[in-house]
Amino acid sequence: MKFIYCPLCGRKLETKDSWDEGGVPYCSEHHMMFFDIPKPCVVVAVIKNNKILLLKQSYIFKNSKVLVSGYVGVNETVEDTVYREVKEETGITIKDIKYLGSDFVKGKELLMLTYMAYYESGEINKSSEVEWLDWSNIENAICEMNEDEIGKRVVRKVLKEIGYTDEMICKCNISEYKIRD
Repeated sequence: MKFIYCPLCGRKLETKDSWDEGGVPYCSEHHMMFFDIPKPCVVVAVIKNNKILLLKQSYIFKNSKVLVSGYVGVNETVEDTVYREVKEETGITIKDIKYLGSDFVKGKELLMLTYMAYYESGEINKSSEVEWLDWSNIENAICEMNEDEIGKRVVRKVLKEIGYTDEMICKCNISEYKIRD
């Protein structure tokens, strides 16, 4: 979010230098800077044995499967969001979540916080925002995620985390999907 007006008084903000941050929107009435705020989201790779949970949501990508994802809510930790989003979209419960890093989606101001987690219990019960949902072979997951570059990066991190090598993944085009640091 980019601030143009003061959220406290409604005045148009001016630009003030903030040392290493450069010009920042500033309210001279409240003597307060309003830094741009990215929208934090989670992306979760859910693992069950040698399977990974993939979804189809055409409003995200028309021709690609994706991982579970969602926005971090107000008064919610990122970890709470991981558990909540998986439960809401899939109906299952997860355990042993692990933070894998972050990505930024330019032009959308999205800060993607990426996680992996393991299936704990429950039957798949897809939410209305999901068109399709099922367990897929983890070795081929990247091949099914044509358009989702962040999702592919998350899957590569997961594969590395659980001990896969390049020779064990993505039979469709191995040279394109090497596991990298």
